Amino acid sequence: MTMIHEDIAEFAATLPPMRALAGLDLGTKTIGVAVSDSLLSSATPLETIKRKKFTQDAEQLLAILKNRDIAGIVLGLPRNMDGSEGARCQSTRAFARNFSRLWEGPITFWDERLSTVAAERALLEADTSRKRRSEVIDHVAASYILQGALDRLRHLGG
Repeated sequence: MTMIHEDIAEFAATLPPMRALAGLDLGTKTIGVAVSDSLLSSATPLETIKRKKFTQDAEQLLAILKNRDIAGIVLGLPRNMDGSEGARCQSTRAFARNFSRLWEGPITFWDERLSTVAAERALLEADTSRKRRSEVIDHVAASYILQGALDRLRHLGG
């Protein structure tokens, strides 16, 4: 049985209570990681993993998921601005399929079209230096992806 859910309501139905979620922003060179609290109310940027090979990336992610007792993953899906899916969406879906063979928890996707833009704007407003911005942009973007999904989950529950 696959644990990859296109529909966030189906994803929500599989989640155990009082356990955190992780949000991932998959880039070609990095993976931004954010985590939620156990009440699923807020997302916090955690770290950026420098991508190497899938197995090494997966090991680092699995360690984070285990250490933080993560129940589910929200993957940013980088759709084109017109909503269509290109090569980056395909590689994100492939990552989800491969990762789901190593990890038992549910995985869902979140449209991330505006997350990097929002993260960049927030960092500019916070007057973050350009060097620092490039270091944190991915896990800040991951927190925007996760927060969007958390807000949606809250509306489903209410």
